[in-house]
Amino acid sequence: MGKVLALVLILSALAAGGAMYYLQIYGFYDNVELQPGRDVMLMPLDGGEPQPVAYSDFEAIDAGSSPIRYRACFTTRVSPDELAQIFTLTDKLEPRNAPGWFECFDAAAIGARLADGSAKSFLSVKNISFGVDRVVAVTDDGRGYVWHELNKCGQKAYDGTVVGEECPPRPATGE
Repeated sequence: MGKVLALVLILSALAAGGAMYYLQIYGFYDNVELQPGRDVMLMPLDGGEPQPVAYSDFEAIDAGSSPIRYRACFTTRVSPDELAQIFTLTDKLEPRNAPGWFECFDAAAIGARLADGSAKSFLSVKNISFGVDRVVAVTDDGRGYVWHELNKCGQKAYDGTVVGEECPPRPATGE
């Protein structure tokens, strides 16, 4: 009887572990539908509304389970130096990892390109979700990458620090 119980426990643990792995790596992600003219936008230097940038070969994934799971890849003919003359640069140089099956987004390689100066990162949309900014990086060879990053208000909100008056009001939840 003890061997059967141990076998049931081991099989249950394996099934639960496999389910958690699948849900974290594959289960919650969905492909993002193309929204021409709205998929890749950058914040102008004057702080106005984000403006679209010419792009092609766009592919993106997102998950409703977290506002920072968005990742996208695209190509553009506009150089990072041309973009930097018009749009706001950001100091976000460490993109978040993407699932291994989303092959176009290699966070380590993108981070290395940002660190060595062969790519630049730009602010795309501020507070796309409460406390979360969209960041776009463009390389010298015309590859572009998009991810979401916690801003100062988001970092405070999620670590329990008092948010303060400089942050926008937190949206009401359906709870």
